Amino acid sequence: MLKPGETIAAIATASGAGGIGVVRVSGALCPSIASQILGHCPAPRYAAYLPFYDSNHILIDRGIAIYYQNPHSYTGEDVLELQAHGGTALMQILLARCIELGARQAEAGEFTRRAYLNDKIDLAQAEAVADVINASTFEAARSAVRSLSGEFSQSINLVLAELINLRMYVEACLDFPEEEIDFITQGKVAEKLAAIIAELNVVFAKAKQGSLLREGMHVVLIGQPNVGKSSLMNQLSGEEVAIVTPVAGTTRDAIKNTIQINGLPLHIIDTAGLRETDDEVEKIGIVRAYRALESAQVALLLVDAAHGIGGDEKSILTRLPQEIGKIWVHNKIDATKESAKLIEKAGELHIYVSAKTGEGIELLKQHLLNFAGYQQNVEGVFMARARHLEALNQVNEHLQRAQKNMHHAELIAEELRLAQEALGSITGEFTPDDLLGEIFSKFCIGK
Repeated sequence: MLKPGETIAAIATASGAGGIGVVRVSGALCPSIASQILGHCPAPRYAAYLPFYDSNHILIDRGIAIYYQNPHSYTGEDVLELQAHGGTALMQILLARCIELGARQAEAGEFTRRAYLNDKIDLAQAEAVADVINASTFEAARSAVRSLSGEFSQSINLVLAELINLRMYVEACLDFPEEEIDFITQGKVAEKLAAIIAELNVVFAKAKQGSLLREGMHVVLIGQPNVGKSSLMNQLSGEEVAIVTPVAGTTRDAIKNTIQINGLPLHIIDTAGLRETDDEVEKIGIVRAYRALESAQVALLLVDAAHGIGGDEKSILTRLPQEIGKIWVHNKIDATKESAKLIEKAGELHIYVSAKTGEGIELLKQHLLNFAGYQQNVEGVFMARARHLEALNQVNEHLQRAQKNMHHAELIAEELRLAQEALGSITGEFTPDDLLGEIFSKFCIGK
């Protein structure tokens, strides 16, 4: 929890050597710390090139100092930023000097948490700060910036405002139970509720696309030895990330790589070939292969196109989690002289490719996008997290139940209240402290 009066400090730039490093300080002691390190506190929002001194007035470095006076700062408090040469030791010396002067080491995400608690940003924007930093694709970064700028929050608040107005009307109706007027029909509650649900569905669709951009999709390559899993991994990755040899059982451990297809991150795991073996190391790799399936959304079941699906391949299928998506990939069509194709048989999808020549790989990539539900060029996509989607689903469930109880104003009012709380949790209006702690603990120290 935020402790009033405490001043915090941290290195705000990435660890390691760099041209420039930044130490950020936030709290009431900023003017005092600035005066003792710089000789005086710079004018607010003015970049001053000054010497930085230690306690013995020995020069630490020369750099840029910027002082932001509250409330016109990132955190809403007094903030001091010291920009020096980005040497690892130099940054630590500068940070230690700030702590010596009364600041304490900031906790993970504490700067952004203070910004949220001081009403500089809402919770969805605060989470977007970390998403901008961690974005792995251009599309993900652009989506995160939209959320950081407030587009996601604005969409949520528009729906929330309509929801509150409707709730206020329904609760006002409860004050006149003896009147022979059908307030629900007269107030077009059903129509307004349907309109709110329609708007919510638009927000959910954009949030779901943003969630895909943030989380990506986990894909596991499964099959017997020597069916071309490592070759397919290399084709999808566009580089030699896995060793390929004619020797069965070359891959002993899971090999992970993240690629992107049209902006969607795909986390691909190449696993050990699944077979009976006496090799202890290979056995461990097979156990890890099945373990990798537990967190995957889709399994690519590789088979040799010349061999087809036999008893061994079907036995692998029986050991896969029921909820995981399954795609049969018939590899080595360069040897069978077949063409790349996609067919569906008995409710199962079969794609024919050559991991050696690359034929059919684009077809496979496109189907992976379709499987994920990823749509390109969707306007206004904003970054969203699993908790946001869960909250939106809860809102939808409450609104659906309200629709089913259209002749019971008290039930409608209760469902609208619960929907309001679920929707407000996204921006932080109804967010418990323990969830805040979990959210900000995943930030880096300097943020």
